[in-house]
Amino acid sequence: MSLKEKLEATRAASRVPPEKRAIMERATADLRASGIMTGVAAVGDMAPVFRAPNYDGRTVDSRDLLARGHLVVSFFRGAW
Repeated sequence: MSLKEKLEATRAASRVPPEKRAIMERATADLRASGIMTGVAAVGDMAPVFRAPNYDGRTVDSRDLLARGHLVVSFFRGAW
């Protein structure tokens, strides 16, 4: 099976039923209408300086990390 076929099969298997898609689209429209998007960073925007816990709980500073090279930040959704 080609990659294209695998991707199409994955998309087909993850189809959201129309009634649930309508709920998701309505919620997305409501969020956009609320003005929440005005505070969202755009692609290419500079990230603010930050301090945050890393994977093992130690606090890291973005300035220290950037001093060592490029920085990639990952966000995980869900409860810890």
